[in-house]
Amino acid sequence: MSQIQSFSRQNCVLLAVLCGKHADKRALARSGPEAKRLRPSYPFPELSSSGRLEVHTLFNPTPEQFLEAQRVVQPNFLYIQGQQLEDEKEIGSLVWGDNDVSDPQAFSCLISPPFPTIVYLEVPIGEKLAQTVHSKGIPYVIYWRNSFSSYAASHFRHALMSVVQSSVSHTWDAFQLAHASFRLYCVRNNHVQSVKLGPRLLGDAPKINITPPENEMAEEEEGSSEVFPAIKIYDDDINMKFLLCGVPSTLDPCLLGSLEDGLNALLNIEIRGCKLQNRISASPPPLHAASLPRGMVTMCCDITTCSSSHVSLLVSGSAQTCFDDQLLESHIKDEIIEKSKLVRALPNTDGKLSSSEPLTSMSTASGASTFEVWMTLPKWAAQVLKHLAPEISYRSLVALGIGCINGTPVASFDRRDADCLLFFCTSQQKGLVSENGPYFHLPRWSASLTKDRMKAGPSSLKAKLKPATMRPIPHSRKQQMHPFMGFPEATAHETSQVKPNLSAAPPAKHNSIPTAPASHRKSTLGPSHAQSIIQLNPLPLKKHGCDRLPIQMCSEGDFLKDVMQFLIQRGHNRLVPHGGLAEFPEAILNAKRLDLYNLYKEVVSRGGFYVGNGINWKGQVFSKMRNHTVTNRMTGVGNTLKRHYETYLLEYELAHDDVDGECCLLCHSSAPGDWVNCGLCGEWAHFGCDRRQGLGTFKDYAKTDGLEYICPHCSLANYKKKPPQKIF
Repeated sequence: MSQIQSFSRQNCVLLAVLCGKHADKRALARSGPEAKRLRPSYPFPELSSSGRLEVHTLFNPTPEQFLEAQRVVQPNFLYIQGQQLEDEKEIGSLVWGDNDVSDPQAFSCLISPPFPTIVYLEVPIGEKLAQTVHSKGIPYVIYWRNSFSSYAASHFRHALMSVVQSSVSHTWDAFQLAHASFRLYCVRNNHVQSVKLGPRLLGDAPKINITPPENEMAEEEEGSSEVFPAIKIYDDDINMKFLLCGVPSTLDPCLLGSLEDGLNALLNIEIRGCKLQNRISASPPPLHAASLPRGMVTMCCDITTCSSSHVSLLVSGSAQTCFDDQLLESHIKDEIIEKSKLVRALPNTDGKLSSSEPLTSMSTASGASTFEVWMTLPKWAAQVLKHLAPEISYRSLVALGIGCINGTPVASFDRRDADCLLFFCTSQQKGLVSENGPYFHLPRWSASLTKDRMKAGPSSLKAKLKPATMRPIPHSRKQQMHPFMGFPEATAHETSQVKPNLSAAPPAKHNSIPTAPASHRKSTLGPSHAQSIIQLNPLPLKKHGCDRLPIQMCSEGDFLKDVMQFLIQRGHNRLVPHGGLAEFPEAILNAKRLDLYNLYKEVVSRGGFYVGNGINWKGQVFSKMRNHTVTNRMTGVGNTLKRHYETYLLEYELAHDDVDGECCLLCHSSAPGDWVNCGLCGEWAHFGCDRRQGLGTFKDYAKTDGLEYICPHCSLANYKKKPPQKIF
């Protein structure tokens, strides 16, 4: 049975061939004795298209169907899985229906040109089969030398796909990262007896080709008494804390070595795909200035890594090297990848216990148990990892089980990832295995607080509450720290004199608190207006300079082209698909491509992203998008829209003048505060300025699925329109 999907060409095209009677029944629910065990069943990850990974699947094909699929799809990644046995514990030989294709010569004849870059053979004892396939000229072949469990194979495959989905050009490093994840969770937790039983790779490590200038080649032929490195990179090492999904354990060499190798492979991928964006002359570090050989120059180089992270490196080298951009870029790659081990475990940590209790937080690893590991790495590498952690589409950190980096949670880590990783860890500490697994453990301070509350009882707790503590927290437009790109010349003088006053919050509305008269409220707000007005664009970014029409008149096609051009200029190339406008954006919401056009129009018409909780994202924004349906049952759609807006449109908004700058319809000021948006007229108001009786708290209207705010003017107009009731 063939299930070849129709997609446009992307970075990685995968053709997966599954076989066996149970190949297409993996998703069925388990029942019987296994479902009643305390040990959770393994949640096999689905093999599906995501990011730049395009998946085509064949179930038990005939040889003719397999050849036809290769001709149509032309994959650069071929994944062959052995027979799926009924108990799901092991994977059998290569049998497609009634055809046994496990013979090496017979199978290799079925792979037709153009040959893929990678062939992954998930079959037991596959060394001879892999060597035969590799001899046809296929660059990389991954195979298993011995028998293996389906759990270990699924874990390795999922880690490999998480890295390869960005590009198949980093196969070597992707395998090293996936193999490190395999050792970290399968070997260390005794699901595989030895690392020698794990997957193997046939293929050569990629080399960085460096062609020296002709004058340097002539000097090498003449000979030199001193040999200096081509370049030298100056950077300090720092210590960084990682939270790994799992139960607390001893920091043994297997754990530390696996994490080192995985992070080094991840950073190697970032550097192999990096580009030199700019270089300027700089002074060498004072401690190294005297030791520099004659003729060496120092440059500050701005680098954009494979995932669009921007770092600066201080580099010294010969003038011929530093003034040739291509040569300097190649030397930087060679110096970082070939001649240094970037990530190292802290000394004297081997054999120590990571922590006595598991660390848990709902913002880290979806609330799963974690433990901390400290590593030493260069500053620029730490900057890259901190950049990758909040990226929702970046999955390589999850493959290593990393849930948090120096306090920054890994955004792409979800509950299913935690279930897969904790499946291998539960045998290590049985005391943590409960009905729900090692999730949601209260820290000691929280447990003691809960105990104290239980002792106090509800009556005493109610007596301690004061009305002042129940006030809604006014919303202020918090400014995030971003690089300063300069003010427009016309407003530079005006903005230098603005001093926002965020300390004066509007009084909260409660019956137990006496309200100030309207005249007094106006007098307190009025004098501070000139000082409290802030710019509607809180982040001074360089304007885009595009010539599109205003957003209310601009067509959707022109808008999307402008957004794509802006993202490319800002270095976010990974957000722009190779297929161009027809595939932009790649994000899917409610089974439809994300409607960026209406999302942007609705947000900027309501004051922009930094209005924050004043926008009802689900009720006011989502309902205007093509992704909305009448029978919509999506949960968390407000947070999803915010995340997509931050990814695609936030910088675009800050670089354009599309935000409607309206003031409060009650006090007529633009002062920061608890902003709410009327669901009927779309006007803005400070919630603290609305003194009507019977309203809820600010939080009732500010939360994503909260109440809809109706301003006093619309409320009065609707009341007047109501027909009088007839009395019978």
